[in-house]
Amino acid sequence: MSKNYIRFTKMHGIGNDYIYIDCTEAATPSPKELAIEMSPRHTSIGADGLILVCQSDIADFKMRIFNADGSEALMCGNGIRCVAKFVYDHQLTDKTNLSIETLAGIKTVSLIKDGTTDEVTGAVVDMGEPVFECADIPVYSPAGVKKMIDYPVQTEQGEVVLTAVSVGNTHAVIWVDSIEQAPVHTLGPKLEHHAMWPNRANVEFAHIISPEKIEMRVWERGSGETMACGTGACACAIAAIATGRCQRKVEVVLPGGTLNIYWNPDNNHVYMTGPAVTVFDGTYTPHFTKTD
Repeated sequence: MSKNYIRFTKMHGIGNDYIYIDCTEAATPSPKELAIEMSPRHTSIGADGLILVCQSDIADFKMRIFNADGSEALMCGNGIRCVAKFVYDHQLTDKTNLSIETLAGIKTVSLIKDGTTDEVTGAVVDMGEPVFECADIPVYSPAGVKKMIDYPVQTEQGEVVLTAVSVGNTHAVIWVDSIEQAPVHTLGPKLEHHAMWPNRANVEFAHIISPEKIEMRVWERGSGETMACGTGACACAIAAIATGRCQRKVEVVLPGGTLNIYWNPDNNHVYMTGPAVTVFDGTYTPHFTKTD
């Protein structure tokens, strides 16, 4: 086997799948190019992107997220649960309560274990406080508009009403009558690249089932439609709670599975609970560059 191969682990959180690489001892060269090469579904390993597990000077570990198009993301809610499982399963730590550095700040993660097998099956993530202020999301807004909550926006496909919120990543939440009929693949990319977002955005199409339950689909920045988005689920729950559509504890159903979101009124933090699954381990030899 070529000495230039890279060891990886394929993992997913309710279908939101990434390729994980241990970079705690040695850096992975050209991660943006590697994400582009490894992510295609039919001609490579196939994933929504690439996540590097790195050492951190300010937390237990650091994660870097690269979307399928090579762009670097600030945060990934499903990915961070898998990072916590990855470091525990690979004996990089024996902690079950971890601090993980991201470009959106340090997040704390508590592992969930199976009571019979002691296997890590999921995690609870403290996602921090949601951000509604346009200047901090960031989103360009008309003069005097500090927050966009159920706010009308003109697009090439007509006017849509959305809520702009950041949960580490920038999100646009749109309420629809049917997620099956939602214009995910037409309006999604248009809104992702809308001039109002200086750094592009994730776009959620959500439907209220009850005050305790939401269903949604997501068009992710840099990856297109994915089976799930952890920060997107948080964004939908937050938008629903902020507008009186839902209560503080919300079950969010996505194509890949279900996440439980709780927006704590005492500290204003959002907590996400969901599974983390290892699919397989493997090795890969990059083709875009030659390393010695």
